[in-house]
Amino acid sequence: MQGKGWIVGRWMLLLGLLLALVVPAGAEDAGRSVLLVEAEGPLTPAMVSYIQRGVRTAEERGVEAMILRLDTPGGQIDLMNEIIQAIRESRVPVVVYVAPRGAIAGSAGTLITLAGHAAAMAPETAIGAASPVGGSGEDLNETLARKAKEALKAQARGLAERRGEEAVKLAEAAIEEAKAVSASEALEAGLVDFVADSLEELLAQLDGFTVQVQGEEQLLRTAGARIERLPMNPIEQLLHVVVNPNVVFLLFTIGVQAILIEISSPGGWVAGFIGVVCLALGIYGIGVLPVNWLGLIFIVVAFVLFVLDIKAPTHGALTAAGIASLVAGALILFNSAGAPSYARISVPFVLGVAVTTSAFFLFIVTKAIQAQRAPAMTGAQGLVGATARVRSELNPQGTVFLMGEYWTAEAEDGPIPAGEEVEVVGVEGIRLRVRRKTKGGWDADERGWDG
Repeated sequence: MQGKGWIVGRWMLLLGLLLALVVPAGAEDAGRSVLLVEAEGPLTPAMVSYIQRGVRTAEERGVEAMILRLDTPGGQIDLMNEIIQAIRESRVPVVVYVAPRGAIAGSAGTLITLAGHAAAMAPETAIGAASPVGGSGEDLNETLARKAKEALKAQARGLAERRGEEAVKLAEAAIEEAKAVSASEALEAGLVDFVADSLEELLAQLDGFTVQVQGEEQLLRTAGARIERLPMNPIEQLLHVVVNPNVVFLLFTIGVQAILIEISSPGGWVAGFIGVVCLALGIYGIGVLPVNWLGLIFIVVAFVLFVLDIKAPTHGALTAAGIASLVAGALILFNSAGAPSYARISVPFVLGVAVTTSAFFLFIVTKAIQAQRAPAMTGAQGLVGATARVRSELNPQGTVFLMGEYWTAEAEDGPIPAGEEVEVVGVEGIRLRVRRKTKGGWDADERGWDG
């Protein structure tokens, strides 16, 4: 028995040693994770806030790395600089991954990709075309263009020098000549570190890769790491969406119409509130997008013409002019020559909104004209055609009950007994002339009938 106990104890000891060696390693693998932040569309203040929040979250959670999946045509230089600063100051490695297939790291996206502690692209993606343009999308004059290009080239050299001479040359060409390259070309030049078809493939390639984070080397251990997604919060999503030029135009259209409804029918608050919110969001979008301010003047003129046609109807002439001004304003506002593709508005969308808006104002103008031509419905004339009920027999005179009051009435086709319904055909002073009304027009439960 003692021999058996000794054998069992030995096996228990061996089992304990195996658990001590295996379990911690397994627990460590199970706890390893990366944070995924997905930035899609032109650079906006909301996107900057989102990426900054992603860096803070990655540091708080102590993840192995933050993956910034990027698909952007570019944006303003100041927004780009804020993103680059957040990446370079991160205490957690940030890997910029241009994906999915068909994505682009254009213009400012090129330098954001270079700012990553590691960079990767999916197949069939592109990077480059980073020449600077003006705030409204226009080409800069020679002096300003040279200054902007030299500043960006210096910044690109600083970010790409660790990647080799070919990477630096390609980064400078992207700024100087607006050159763009494919994923395989970028990999060959050393502009990016990997080409990966999926996040899982990227994590496998990153495993064992050494990066420099704030001047210190750090070995990535990402094989089999758990992917934690960090989505935009509702406010970030809203502010990111409203910088779409189509959305901005729609917000301005709805906002102005809602304000006009509130002005024409004061006393409520829903239309006015909606109008103010839409206009505020539209102004925010215009403040971010490169726009031509002449277009905004045309849009304002359009709504002034709509209002004038409501106040002093011209049978649609001013509304037609307003439609033309609205379409021209929208196209000038966003589709000026030199405006980047992401800041251009859809022409069919503009025409659709213009037709809908014109139909709305034409309806209002039509109602206004009808109201002006309608006969007066107040005073004695307003009683003609009304239905009353006989209170005392009309033979030919008696009393009727009408609109909550008793009236002296004279029947043209009397006698008419009490309880019958009659129609007012004329008014003579304070006496009504009535005649018998056919059955079916009176509601026996009508409120106000006495008895």
